[in-house]
Amino acid sequence: MSASPITEIDLHAYVDGQLDAARRAEVEAYLAAHPEAVAEVHAWRTQNQLLHDVFDPVLNEPVPLRFSAALQRKRWPQGLVAGFAWLSCGLVAGWLAHGMMQPIEQPRAFAREALAAHVLYSAEQRHPVEVPAQQEAHLVAWLSKRLSAPIHAPNLREQGFSLLGGRLLPGKDGPLAQLMYESDTGERLTLTVRHAVQPQPETGFKVMEQGGTRAFYWIDSDYGYALSGGIDKRRLLDIARVVYLQLHPVQN
Repeated sequence: MSASPITEIDLHAYVDGQLDAARRAEVEAYLAAHPEAVAEVHAWRTQNQLLHDVFDPVLNEPVPLRFSAALQRKRWPQGLVAGFAWLSCGLVAGWLAHGMMQPIEQPRAFAREALAAHVLYSAEQRHPVEVPAQQEAHLVAWLSKRLSAPIHAPNLREQGFSLLGGRLLPGKDGPLAQLMYESDTGERLTLTVRHAVQPQPETGFKVMEQGGTRAFYWIDSDYGYALSGGIDKRRLLDIARVVYLQLHPVQN
């Protein structure tokens, strides 16, 4: 008998550790053959960890002694006590969630994520990208869907770089799109793109450097961009300007 199809419910259960050994093995076999599903699973795990990081400290706080004493002195009906507990948790969670939904205000954090992802994946020889450049239309459509905003792949052939492909990355404030470019001599650049729900204060080009690798990053309304590479700083800046002009052509 053939195994039942793997659905999104199975993938969520896999992330939450709710599958038995047999079904888990089937899901892992499915993931081995579907790299786009691996990206989703990775993003969900990252999202779960972020939620734990935010809410666990509150949920694990001990009840203040003055509240415990008050409850012991007065025997509240169990249902009423539970209602107050749920209301308190809801108010705290709502306040924290409100903070999480605020506009992204830390472009340097985004640049660090982009730079770290560049270092990690630009060194890959066999699997530098999830979707190769031969499927550029699919790649751009997929990343646009995942970021809920149009994504474009700049043409850098005149600068000596051809599109190698791209991948979806988990980010602290939401998914990121990474486009990788490669020169004839094997140099690699990555353009990392994020999309925010609300427009952000725009910035000019800023640079971040780490271990001989650098990223020029900028915020343009509800988009953030970071061009990363290990090439000469001036050359990288020139290419960043080309990227900017292609994404925002001058209107005659």
